[in-house]
Amino acid sequence: MEPEFWHDKWRRNEIGFHNSEPHPLLVQHFGALVLEKNSRIFLPLCGKTLDIPWLGQQGFQVAGVELSELAVQQLFANLALEPEVEDLGPVKLYRTEGIDIFVGDVFELTREVLGTVAAIYDRAALVALPEDVRRRYTAHLQNITGCVPQLLITFEYDQRLLPGPPFCVSSDEVAQHYQGQYRLTLLDRVPVPGGLKGKCAADELVWLLGTPSAA
Repeated sequence: MEPEFWHDKWRRNEIGFHNSEPHPLLVQHFGALVLEKNSRIFLPLCGKTLDIPWLGQQGFQVAGVELSELAVQQLFANLALEPEVEDLGPVKLYRTEGIDIFVGDVFELTREVLGTVAAIYDRAALVALPEDVRRRYTAHLQNITGCVPQLLITFEYDQRLLPGPPFCVSSDEVAQHYQGQYRLTLLDRVPVPGGLKGKCAADELVWLLGTPSAA
């Protein structure tokens, strides 16, 4: 899936993946990460999600990465904030107090540029990527964050009924990507009201990827 696919989605405002409120499953389960206040949370492929101001309201700092500069501009406009913008080569940094959003390809974001984070919240990143990219993505995510704990939300449904994105990421696949470095706990499984895109039955799963195991 080429970057132009997502740029076109934002230009056309075809952003059904954008929620008009903080994600209820984040609100319900974020506490499972057990983080100290003012910890820095990393949101890959963050768009202009309202999860960002919600996390800020809870007393946390946010770092995100997003391919679409238009999405990032809309994020700060919606928050009535004027960010500082810095060109860091492969990526740009949009920054205000407590919020750092990198604009560019997530695979161009290095550990040094990202900086230290205490946890990852992945709601719409893993499920947005086709199968042949997901393994590279999960390895990269672990590399640039040092395998910090993660709250991960995925979809399970019959992929034959809907091409995606969002894509089906089965429980077995989550284990294949992460069980070597994390303790995996399924916190919740809830049906998607009305089905995914109104077309097929689906469940939304919430995973806690805990402190890296000694294995």
